[in-house]
Amino acid sequence: MIGMPKGLKETSSTIAIGFGVAELGANTFIQDSIDLNLDPLNQEVFVVQSINLDPTPPDALAGIDCTTFASLTTTSQTDVATLSNANCLAVARLDALGAGFTDAAVAFSRTSNEAPSTQLEYIGIVATNDFFIQLKGQGNGRPKSVTGKVYGYRARADASIYSALVSSEVLSA
Repeated sequence: MIGMPKGLKETSSTIAIGFGVAELGANTFIQDSIDLNLDPLNQEVFVVQSINLDPTPPDALAGIDCTTFASLTTTSQTDVATLSNANCLAVARLDALGAGFTDAAVAFSRTSNEAPSTQLEYIGIVATNDFFIQLKGQGNGRPKSVTGKVYGYRARADASIYSALVSSEVLSA
């Protein structure tokens, strides 16, 4: 594969992994882990090529700002992550700004690109066995959810690269 990260050997074709998570109650943080079933004995990693996050829209309530915020990370988090977090691979945020309005709200959306504009061959590498999905609503009257897909392939890393990837992922958690 052109642009294959050095020290890695591709061991599968592109895989699409679907997921979904829903708040248990309105405006509550929830996280779920998605098991990649990687083989650490063979130094297997998952090379992420693209991510699609699709959160449900926030409520459009007059006089209240409402948000649905989702993130995908390589490590467990205590809240939704932003792209400034080294382990965050993607975010999606939908806003319905109703503060100051008496009859409706104005909608906005912010997402990280599903495929970066630079057309990178990969956007991240998951070296441990899971990736994590976070979701949190704010100001909503009903619980929100997010669904999505991660596209990538399995690869085998040489010993030094694998050790560095795992250490970096774990130490930056």
